[in-house]
Amino acid sequence: MRIAQCTDTFLPVVDGVGRVGVAYANGLSRLGHETTVITPIQDVGYRGNYPYEILDFISVGIPTATQYKAGVSSLDSNYMAKIKKRSFDVVHAHSPLIAGWEALRLANMQKIPLVGTFHSKYRNDILRYINIDVVADLGAKYIVSFYERCDEVWTVSDHAAETLRGYGFNGEIQIVHNGCEPKVPQKSWEEAARQTFHLRPGSILLYVGQLDYKKNIRSILEAAALLMRQGTDIQLVLAGQGQDEQNLRDDADVLGISHNTIFTGHLYEPDLLNGLYMSASLFIFPSLYDTGGLVVSEAAMMGTPSVVVRNSAPAERIIDRQNGLICEDTPEDICKTMDYYLNRMDRNAQDSMRSCAQRSIPESWDTIMNQVHARYEDLLGRIRMKR
Repeated sequence: MRIAQCTDTFLPVVDGVGRVGVAYANGLSRLGHETTVITPIQDVGYRGNYPYEILDFISVGIPTATQYKAGVSSLDSNYMAKIKKRSFDVVHAHSPLIAGWEALRLANMQKIPLVGTFHSKYRNDILRYINIDVVADLGAKYIVSFYERCDEVWTVSDHAAETLRGYGFNGEIQIVHNGCEPKVPQKSWEEAARQTFHLRPGSILLYVGQLDYKKNIRSILEAAALLMRQGTDIQLVLAGQGQDEQNLRDDADVLGISHNTIFTGHLYEPDLLNGLYMSASLFIFPSLYDTGGLVVSEAAMMGTPSVVVRNSAPAERIIDRQNGLICEDTPEDICKTMDYYLNRMDRNAQDSMRSCAQRSIPESWDTIMNQVHARYEDLLGRIRMKR
């Protein structure tokens, strides 16, 4: 099968959607499919040795989010010349924005089915930058208009499906979860992480993701400050990059926890990140913005349970006090939940939770890609029958 994966973010950008795009490209290529990634130019350096091809179009930086790029495919004559020579069986859009409309153009031009995955809470993003409800509502209608043009619409969680329906989408939605790469934890990874970031013995609280207030990170800092004031010796590690990094550093100073807070920056080495997961006593992810739980699964793969907010998308696979911990959306309850695990659970109960998280939460990308392949085949079959 010849498959085009269209995404607004890709390597070396490692936000959630970009990482999903990488996983799809790798996984489908492993299944023997001819996979092409279509994306705004992210990195002009050498990008050989991938099992798939990257066709990118000219892009420019976004002033309010410097780690991202935007572009218009039709303005890149080199890209347009290349894409005219390609034919695909199915095109999959991981965004309703720039890459999504290029996916729609390709689907219409080649008369092939279009799959669209809804990954992000776009209305929230609009409200953050343009705090006008009417504008946000118009943006939501624009998003819905894209998915109404898709032959099949997917979301990564029930929570994401509810969000899209809240925008006004009334069509059928398929739930296709995200996966993670199966890895057996290695002690050397943890040792490398502890040495690299100067982690001392004791309790480590870890967050991984964009350093952006929309991820509810301020609540992590406040909860950690409360926990420290109660006498619990912890180190807080924030792994990632983002537009609010300096603001969060300032917040840590104001809260008096900067001496126990480590900002790692962007991590390019997967095993170093895995080592951080292994080093952590708990993974703290109170995001209400996320529509999936990719990092929660990765933490669980390394045997680390997560603290998540009740009724959030990351909480969908958590059974409270069995394979993770569910809290309310307040710094006080996040603190109380962390305190329960760190100071009130005995070691055997902690080990049982870690083991249960490792067994019950992660799904391998290979398993997910087999489901994706089956859905593509089913969609193609239905399209052929109609014709």
